[in-house]
Amino acid sequence: MGLTLIQEIAATDGASLSGGTEAPGAPAVGRDLGELAGLARAALTVADDPVPVIAASDALIDFTRPDATVAHAEIAAKTATAMVIGTTGMDESQVERIRAAATRIPIVMAANMSVGVTLLAALTRRAAALLDDDYDIEIVEMHHRHKIDAPSGTALALGRAAAQGREIDLETRTAEGRVGRTGPRKKGDIGFAVLRGGDVVGDHTVVFAADGERLELTHKASNRRVFARGAVRAALWAGGPAPGPDSVDDVLGLSSFRPGRS
Repeated sequence: MGLTLIQEIAATDGASLSGGTEAPGAPAVGRDLGELAGLARAALTVADDPVPVIAASDALIDFTRPDATVAHAEIAAKTATAMVIGTTGMDESQVERIRAAATRIPIVMAANMSVGVTLLAALTRRAAALLDDDYDIEIVEMHHRHKIDAPSGTALALGRAAAQGREIDLETRTAEGRVGRTGPRKKGDIGFAVLRGGDVVGDHTVVFAADGERLELTHKASNRRVFARGAVRAALWAGGPAPGPDSVDDVLGLSSFRPGRS
């Protein structure tokens, strides 16, 4: 993902690369960032100390691991650097530390930075609000065989969007892992189905199924460039707003696209 971000930054007007980091001892440390990404030399090498890189940047884009992301957020808060976070799998204590950093700097955080997925979540939220629980909600996702978590962070984000639309608690209304004689589907639950195979980058479908009709909202990613494109767009946007936790909804102007609002 880091290499894809370098390529996207190079292709985006108004954006320029200020540096990149890796963990100490990683093979890429000391190598030219441009050459690593298959581009011309950038005269910037991969660093193993994030502090000077973050301090020299207007915005930091982070697709790493939860522990690294939290550490980077706390550095960014000290250096007044805006931040875009695409890392998933954080626990509540780590999220709280991100929120604390967001009291000092703008932080855009999303399970999926794709513009299309952000719109899909907004549409899901609105559809769930408009269609009552006679419409069963099922979220189907497929990813490559190497993905280690399930459901995907994006599928869970879509589930949260549906739950927000219905004004219910997703934690208590989730149906997943159906095996054997499960009995009838519980009315109002939000179901998840997971598929794994091949090199699928990411397919997500939200199904609203009622007697006599079915509505399906689908997004399919064919390469990871879409995630990088959304992240770079968010980074350019994040330099303007006041400190606070933001979402890609805010970046795209979709924050008002919620139930009960025009």
